Amino acid sequence: MKGTKVVRLQEEVKVNDPIFLVGLPGVGHVGKLVAEHLIEELDAEKIIEIYSHHFPPQVLVDENSEIHVVNNEIYVCSTGKSDIVILVGDHQSSTGEGHYELCDLYLDIAEEFGAQRIYTLGGFPTGQLTYSEEVLGAVNNPELTDELKKAGVVFKENEPGGGIVGASGLILGLSKFRNIDAACLMGLTSGYLVDPKSAQSLLKVICSIFDIEIDEGPLEERAKEMEKIVARLKEVEQQQQGIPEAIRDEDLRYIG
Repeated sequence: MKGTKVVRLQEEVKVNDPIFLVGLPGVGHVGKLVAEHLIEELDAEKIIEIYSHHFPPQVLVDENSEIHVVNNEIYVCSTGKSDIVILVGDHQSSTGEGHYELCDLYLDIAEEFGAQRIYTLGGFPTGQLTYSEEVLGAVNNPELTDELKKAGVVFKENEPGGGIVGASGLILGLSKFRNIDAACLMGLTSGYLVDPKSAQSLLKVICSIFDIEIDEGPLEERAKEMEKIVARLKEVEQQQQGIPEAIRDEDLRYIG
């Protein structure tokens, strides 16, 4: 396969006043966890598969040892008031050129469905193994900020300081050229681990935006397991504080 291939699983898909939601892999997999949880809880239907040479040269293996070529997928579901078109997947592009090509494709699809609003979901790395419920926001239209603040989104001057890298930020920027309002919503996360706890905080904001109720049970269970891992990491960190730096560095050489 050369280039990018879009496989449509249905010829005609009717949607009502849709909003485009992007939850691709990223920092802490926060956005991906939220998007996949929404797909599961809202019984979303898969309508499109996207394959691209810009994804890593890889296949994934399932519990039956069956493989599938890495791809991204688009689902559609209803909240009762409006529909959500959700982009999820295995990878973002592995090249800068691919990011622009694929983000343009995602926006073509958003326009095709008539989406007037886009939310990209992600994580904001703090570098700390501590939890915060805060969800940070960035917008391509300042008129969105008041609305999103009511849903619990926090806006800080010049944050994120290093900008937003990858699809979550690029879609935000490119959608401005198409006159589509867009916002990036980022759950605070350490940046070291998959973070279902941060995903819970982001899910609450999404539920407020769409005025829906979603069972957090599966995310809660995953969060409890991750809290145990974080607690162990903190113990190791505290133990190493009394060890000379040269010895700590020597120990780290044995970590594969």
